[in-house]
Amino acid sequence: MTETIIKFDKVVKKFGDVTVLDQLDFNVKKGEKVTIIGPSGSGKSTVLRILMTLEKINSGVIHVAGKPLWHEYKNDQLAPASESHLRTMRKEMGMVFQQFNLFPHMTVRRNITEAPVHVLGLSKSKANKRADEYLELVGLADHADKFPRQLSGGQQQRVAIARALAMRPNIMLFDEPTSALDPELVGEVLNVIQTLAGKHDLTMLLVTHEMQFAKEISDRVCFFDSGKIVEEGSPEQVFTNPQKERTKEFLQNFLDAK
Repeated sequence: MTETIIKFDKVVKKFGDVTVLDQLDFNVKKGEKVTIIGPSGSGKSTVLRILMTLEKINSGVIHVAGKPLWHEYKNDQLAPASESHLRTMRKEMGMVFQQFNLFPHMTVRRNITEAPVHVLGLSKSKANKRADEYLELVGLADHADKFPRQLSGGQQQRVAIARALAMRPNIMLFDEPTSALDPELVGEVLNVIQTLAGKHDLTMLLVTHEMQFAKEISDRVCFFDSGKIVEEGSPEQVFTNPQKERTKEFLQNFLDAK
């Protein structure tokens, strides 16, 4: 039986008086590719930001790779996590954001080697070798010495993917990775993610509005609304035969807006 690598147990997240995640129970198995869809404000991106420890939870417990994320055990009791525990847990995950967030004054290669050298303690030569390996994977081997400003948006996002992979995470999180791109550049980024999904045994959690892509890449699709999972299942089931009225309404509105 495949082990669970991400487990949300009754997780609540509030911003002020607004409940963004409402007693969320949510599991992802090792190696599974899961896509989260849903309207704006449904809590989709918050799930990823909580996993990357960018947002704290109000209550509940999250386990990643068998260890509590926002807590640690002290005298057999769960206590709030220390900064060093959070740093250790972050190494399990790599995240690709909507914005590329590349360092403009660094070359493409240096953008990728910076964290492996300073966080993982890799030598510069090993980090460079790793960067070149991932640049090859994302189809940018000949752009290593360029600066971000010399690349298109799609190329910058592919560098961001290579940068996340260079930390060798077990889990890759993608938060609307194509939403900041011009339409003609979307395909090149989706192709890279699809190649990753096909070739590597990474666990992948994606938030996207690209429904066709979600259909092709996912083992499971979760439809979020008001901080809860309204419906989940195979892409085939959720997209072609949704059971809940709210899912049908969302997909219909989405298609009408296209």
